[in-house]
Amino acid sequence: MPPAGDILAIAMVLAVCLLLLAGYPVALTLAGVSLGFALAASSVGLMNFALLGALPGRIFGIMTNEVLLAIPLFIFMGVMLERSRIAEDLLETMGRLFGSWPGGLGLSVVLVGALLAAAKGVVGATTVTMGLIVLPTMLRHGYDKALAAGTVAATATLAQIFPPATVLVLLGDQLSNAYQAAQLADGNFAPQTMSVADLFAGAIVPGLVLVLLYALYLIATAIVAPGKCPAIKRDARALHGIALMGRLLAALVAPIALILAVLGSILGGVATPTEAASVGAVGAIVLAALRTGAGDVVVPVMTRTTQITSMIFLILIGATSFSLVFRGLGGDLMVERVLRDLPGGVAGATLAVMAAMFVLGFVMDAFEIIFVVMPIVAPPLLRMPGIDPVWVGMMMGLNLQTSYMHPPLGPTLFYLRGVAPPEVTTRDIYLGIIPYVLIQLAMLLALWFVRGLATWLPRRLYGS
Repeated sequence: MPPAGDILAIAMVLAVCLLLLAGYPVALTLAGVSLGFALAASSVGLMNFALLGALPGRIFGIMTNEVLLAIPLFIFMGVMLERSRIAEDLLETMGRLFGSWPGGLGLSVVLVGALLAAAKGVVGATTVTMGLIVLPTMLRHGYDKALAAGTVAATATLAQIFPPATVLVLLGDQLSNAYQAAQLADGNFAPQTMSVADLFAGAIVPGLVLVLLYALYLIATAIVAPGKCPAIKRDARALHGIALMGRLLAALVAPIALILAVLGSILGGVATPTEAASVGAVGAIVLAALRTGAGDVVVPVMTRTTQITSMIFLILIGATSFSLVFRGLGGDLMVERVLRDLPGGVAGATLAVMAAMFVLGFVMDAFEIIFVVMPIVAPPLLRMPGIDPVWVGMMMGLNLQTSYMHPPLGPTLFYLRGVAPPEVTTRDIYLGIIPYVLIQLAMLLALWFVRGLATWLPRRLYGS
């Protein structure tokens, strides 16, 4: 018979999952369940209710965390770029360049999506932008509805894995805390550090490989079933040759300059992610001012940024109360025992965590999984021998990327459903994303066997 505290800890997790499935708000569910179980446990002597006195200090630590300050700045940058109409120029020009090839328009979508992902870092903004602009264009030129919808959805989720993705900032912060906690628990009082910049560097190669796999899938589809992705008929009035290349270069200069300014300063050690985020926010304002007049969009951009940021931090506060009570019940020690006793040792424990995160992706989004699951499983996992925090962080990042796409609660599917033309059904979207989810799982498998995909660049840049 397991201890009563372990039973209550398991019941906490089940209660949260059931209430989320019932449609209750995430942050309020986490906080409410935590408070209810804390009262129940203290009434039977399994936990001291005074433990919740640590909650204000934890919340204050969240609000004053300099790394997390990058979140609203990166969100502001992404939303401002969404309003600056850079995406429209890129897609139009890339479509003209590659569209005369079978599958060329799809390749253009993937390439532009990768650029937008690196420039915006917000999945929702990228999905809406591409759903409104790209999807109708692909359908108008005869693309299969499922293929077009799946390509747009998968490409938009690249914004989660390409720096400066908001998810990577949160994941890096949680992993950094867990890595230090794991070393302190092992008696190392001069622990090594892992930063968000390490995770950013670790994400670049896997992200580029994922783009390559998407492109290869589209090329294979164009060869096997050209009717699903036909070539675009050339317009005699359209730009050609040098004029088209000049238009492409002009469209590429702004986003590439912004990407280099933000990522280059982080990876080069010139600026922290927060400082680079402020550079990106200012750069986005300048681009919007040059294109549309920043004064026309600054109020709606600030409003949207505040809404997204408030949602993220409210979930984080609720998750903090959840993890505090979960630890008060001894749940963290239970998880450590379970992971240690799993067959297969370190590999078995890592595989179990990955499988659990993938399954939770069906009912929770990436932010919820990061805030709820990471504080529980990351410290015991990182205490195991041979676990590199950057590698396991990228495994988790790629795993979480699938949570944005697989049904029934994949946020990207809902974003796309909201802006897709009426002729594109929910069934088309679900069918279209299946090959891309399989590609992501294949990438996850490749990273499992070839850790250097995630660790090579951080070691070259930082030597650790």
